[in-house]
Amino acid sequence: MMADTIEITPTVHDLGAFKVRRVLPSRPRTMVGPFIFVDEFGPAQMETGHGMDVRPHPHINLATVTYLFEGAIHHRDSLGSSKTIRPGAINLMTAGRGIVHSERSPEEERAAGPKLYGMQTWLALPDGKEEIDPAFDHVPADNLPEISDKGAGATVLMGTLWGASAATPQHSPTIYADIRLAGGTLPIEAEADERAVLATEGEVTLDGARLDNFTLYILAPGHEAAIGGSGRAMLLGGAAFSTKRHVWWNFVSSSRDRIRQAKEDWQERRFPLVPGDEQERIPLPEVPKTVSYP
Repeated sequence: MMADTIEITPTVHDLGAFKVRRVLPSRPRTMVGPFIFVDEFGPAQMETGHGMDVRPHPHINLATVTYLFEGAIHHRDSLGSSKTIRPGAINLMTAGRGIVHSERSPEEERAAGPKLYGMQTWLALPDGKEEIDPAFDHVPADNLPEISDKGAGATVLMGTLWGASAATPQHSPTIYADIRLAGGTLPIEAEADERAVLATEGEVTLDGARLDNFTLYILAPGHEAAIGGSGRAMLLGGAAFSTKRHVWWNFVSSSRDRIRQAKEDWQERRFPLVPGDEQERIPLPEVPKTVSYP
């Protein structure tokens, strides 16, 4: 255990074509700032003609953030959005009172055997905004600020870091960045209530101590840290929530009754369909893999 950190080892789900490593929610910690779900998937090289097919499924009271290092994912949702995300861009889908979406490898990628490597995170919506209208925002890579300093650089994905601000909408104060290191160091600013670092490749250090890749390191509030080494890491966090959030499958809410209602609504097919992807759906699981309460 490093000083001034909480370490969360990922739960690994082997999906055959690729692995998913989940660090939030976990027993030690449900959230870091608004981040209530953090998955890293890949890197993977799939067989020719195959691809990722996440069938239509629902969400409430959260926003999903998809960010790729490699590959492509075609997003469709019940608002009629249809967008292919590629490395360096951000897809932010706000579920609010309810949305349905699917995520599939684009057809042109399948022909060559798709690659897939990236981050999927969920942000809990704050009090008073849980039931806002659903929305979809795509922020291209060239709209996200890049900072660099002597062998270290970063893309600011959400919020303000190192004096640069991302255009990505946020519903509560959020920080999110993709850090790339080539022997240099960057300060981890202490302004946010809660912050965590997850190294994804290479040899990354925090205050000089080597990080295990894919482990989430939650920093103590107010601790001014420095990240260095040679590799890649994600910085995430933001304002702490004063009220508890519950997670069951794809549903997040401050109210367990609201989650029970969402379960019933999906079971009874009350959620809207996804235009262009109406034929399939993921059924409500009896025992979900993602849960923060029995």
